[in-house]
Amino acid sequence: MTDPFPFPRIRAILIDLDGVLFRGNTALPAASDFIQFLREQGIAFRLITNNATLTPSQYVAKLHSIGILIEVEELFTSALATGLYMKQQGASGDSAYVIGEDGLRSALIESGVRLTDGDADWVVVGLDRQVTYDRLARAALAVEAGARFVGSNPDVSFPTEAGLVPGAGALQAVISATTGVDPVVVGKPQPLMFELAMEQLGSSRESTAMLGDRLDTDIQGAQAVGLASIMVLTGVSTRSDLEHSAVQPTLVVDDLPVLIGLWKKALEA
Repeated sequence: MTDPFPFPRIRAILIDLDGVLFRGNTALPAASDFIQFLREQGIAFRLITNNATLTPSQYVAKLHSIGILIEVEELFTSALATGLYMKQQGASGDSAYVIGEDGLRSALIESGVRLTDGDADWVVVGLDRQVTYDRLARAALAVEAGARFVGSNPDVSFPTEAGLVPGAGALQAVISATTGVDPVVVGKPQPLMFELAMEQLGSSRESTAMLGDRLDTDIQGAQAVGLASIMVLTGVSTRSDLEHSAVQPTLVVDDLPVLIGLWKKALEA
């Protein structure tokens, strides 16, 4: 990380949500200011999140409620990416047993997938904060019977005001441990999320950066597709994690106020 971050050539940025703009239901410092800064500089952005629980409209309402003003089209979730992946795999008209919340269920329905509690062609697992043992058992039995197994994202945890709690990857791990079958995972760090978001923005790899809080998803994924990356220390990964990781961001900052200051200084130089 000896080279300076290429602020002047960045014209688009992909931004993670949990641990970057907010924790739980609390906006992080300067989250709204950062979005305003990007708008003022004409830097395009997409908020890309592995959290598949909410629909884009629900995310807009949540963000507005904590003072972060964004539009529906500025959001891209792993739920939407999962729906697009399954559509590409010819799943329209197929049945799926889903462990997940509104965001994932809505995206699958929009992609033509039939949700079922019976025999299923697919088992799709995202974060579900009301999941029960019975539903996990049914999902495992469906995978054992031959259903294709898909995960919306691999995050084994996610940050809340109280600390880290189990994420979608933790639920997928229960089914994998039971069946011996690993899911096809769609969300970050898989390239699909990044490529689809850049396609929406019409941006190139050279002019796009990734801003996130996790080495294993945000930074690893950005590195895999050739994007400059910024890691903010307000979420999951820490400086200690950096010392033991082969995956390294282009830039590390303590928080968004520091990032805004560095970016403004680089543009004024």
